[in-house]
Amino acid sequence: MLSRDFQKSEDNLRQVIDTIPTLVWCTGPDGSTEFLNKRWHDYTGFSPGESRVRGWQPTVHPEDLPRVVAKGQELLASGQPGEVEARIRRHDGVFRWFLMRVEPLRDETGKIVRWYGTQTDIEDHKRKEDLATGEKLLLEMVTSGHSMPGILDALCQFVESATSGCYCSVVLVDPTGTRLEHGAAPSLPARFITSIVGRPVNAESGPCAMAAYLNEQVIAADLTTETRWAEYEWCPMALEHGMRACWSTPIRSAAGEVLGAFAIYYAEPRTPTRRDQALIDQFTHIASITVERERAQSALTHALSKLRQDESELRRITDAIPQTIVVLDTSGVPIYANRAMLDYSGLSAEDVLTSGFRERFSHPDGLEKLKEQRAAGLSRGLPFELEHRARRKDGEYRWCLVRFNPFRDETGSVVRWYATGTDIDDRVKAEERTRNENQALREQIDRDSMFEDIVGSSEVLRKVLRQVAKVASSDSTILILGETGTGKELIARAIHKRSKRASRAFIGVNCAAIAPSLIASELFGCEKGAYTGATQRRLGRFESASGGTLFLDEVGDLPLDDVRVLAATHRDLDALVAEGKFREDLLYRLNVVPILVPSLRDRADDLSLLVEYFIARFGKKAGKKFRAIDDKTLKLFQGYAWPGNVRELQNVIERAVILSDGDSCSVDETWLKLSTSRGIADPAFALNDILHKQEKEMIEGALAESHGRISGRTGAASKLGIPTRTLDSKIKRLGINKYQFKIAER
Repeated sequence: MLSRDFQKSEDNLRQVIDTIPTLVWCTGPDGSTEFLNKRWHDYTGFSPGESRVRGWQPTVHPEDLPRVVAKGQELLASGQPGEVEARIRRHDGVFRWFLMRVEPLRDETGKIVRWYGTQTDIEDHKRKEDLATGEKLLLEMVTSGHSMPGILDALCQFVESATSGCYCSVVLVDPTGTRLEHGAAPSLPARFITSIVGRPVNAESGPCAMAAYLNEQVIAADLTTETRWAEYEWCPMALEHGMRACWSTPIRSAAGEVLGAFAIYYAEPRTPTRRDQALIDQFTHIASITVERERAQSALTHALSKLRQDESELRRITDAIPQTIVVLDTSGVPIYANRAMLDYSGLSAEDVLTSGFRERFSHPDGLEKLKEQRAAGLSRGLPFELEHRARRKDGEYRWCLVRFNPFRDETGSVVRWYATGTDIDDRVKAEERTRNENQALREQIDRDSMFEDIVGSSEVLRKVLRQVAKVASSDSTILILGETGTGKELIARAIHKRSKRASRAFIGVNCAAIAPSLIASELFGCEKGAYTGATQRRLGRFESASGGTLFLDEVGDLPLDDVRVLAATHRDLDALVAEGKFREDLLYRLNVVPILVPSLRDRADDLSLLVEYFIARFGKKAGKKFRAIDDKTLKLFQGYAWPGNVRELQNVIERAVILSDGDSCSVDETWLKLSTSRGIADPAFALNDILHKQEKEMIEGALAESHGRISGRTGAASKLGIPTRTLDSKIKRLGINKYQFKIAER
């Protein structure tokens, strides 16, 4: 009864073991087979009888069997559980990877009475693991710089080992894109490889050429029934070499450009499974990385070679340029100096490229400033220039102008700096001499001049100069009146020099010399294209004089701006206003502080002083020295009316200095514009009295005709042809009662 129950229990256990979804077996304590479950028999195709005769060893891959046997013996000796991986042959002859686990069964005394084992299919897991390992290995080969043929060979060999029964190849598209080149085919016959290489990239040359041409995968599952590529007889050639199926996949760059094709060949008809396609995609991608890196490296090598050639050519060119040139990296460190630089400095190329080059080449006094200016310019990344003293090979420090220009790549980043140097020492020293000479000249002028070349000591002139001293410190607009040649601009300059604006510009404008159509642009500036001939933006005189003084000589109908204005005219502005030729509001704006500059006729006491001053001035210029001026000339001067005022006197004396010989300066009386209308016949007469009398009579006659009116078109000033203010001053000086003529009118 107990025996039947035990047998029944064992049968139930075997039934349970047979239903377990894995391969299960049992051996005795010595390892002899006692039981193999039904799934083991179904998988291997061995019947129970066959397994008892042949055992389990024929189901293990020959390459794995020694390792499995050794592991079994190790476990039997140790009595410990363990596991081992091996390929087990399926009933259809295909080997798949299994994980074999073994556990001992002990009795109550601890003695091993049986060994139980399981075999679990890990083919898919093992495949993924092997593929990941293979991919890692290939990518490491790529990153470590292995050659492209070596990497592609390893790729083909790995795929062949991972997929039994296949052969792999890689063909590449040549640089022209028209022909196939050999990439890798470690297991294919040489004749088969040579029959593919050189074929045109088109749809008729074979599956690889077609895949590259169409940029899509081409599957030929059975070449015996394939009708494509008949023109090149590709299928008969492949069948001759034992190929029955071919899968060709284009190898693409990251940008989608076709680089070649990856092909897998089988000796029997076959269509790729989903797993096959995943493998193809995975290793085609690695092939694309390999080929693209190789081509990028080749392009870089070619570019570097071309760059070296270009740099060599550039160096030959720069060595021929007679100007110092230094090439710097992005941080400003010299990396090249041309021949002119080496010749100028007397340094070797190695000296220039050292870190202490600037200390050896630049003057120590300006070194820190030079470093600061240079660092600031380099940081901005824009062209800049600086001046410094550089040590020439003879030891002399000379001023140089250095211009820095950045060189940028296609992204706009600075990759080089080019510095060109020009010796400007002669120019700098010449400018310094000129500045010193100008300073000395200005000082000499200040010493030699008498109130800015205003010569005279008469009371009427001293009165004007006192006015100048008073108004100079203010910012008021000043109107300077006086006849032509009386020195109105000298008065304006004297006001400016003694003002708070003396350090800024004094801009003089002769309003009479500007065409009416150009007055606005001359005074207020213009933009480019404002009128014909305006080729660029131009500052106006008002803007140029900002903060300084603007002197409007011969002032007309002009607007004003925010500068101090000194205006001058020899015209009668009151008369012009009355005639509608000058804006009344402008006169009021200009006539803030009027200064009347006296004529030379009104400064008779200054005549001799002016004569002496001009003779000394022009004599020094002409290299002549005069002890005196002859009496005849003095009398001639005293009797002359000087309609051109001081300017005319200056011109006459300059002519006399040039033409006079000896130590006495004389003037020809024909040079003077003697006015016959004033009755001057003999210089011996008391000409001044006669002139004053005639002048008084002429003024009184004009007042009588104008009924006492001075300004305006019918006024006495207009009839006499002199400014209103000048007539007013003459009326006062001659003691004329202008009101008596108005009474006579009534």
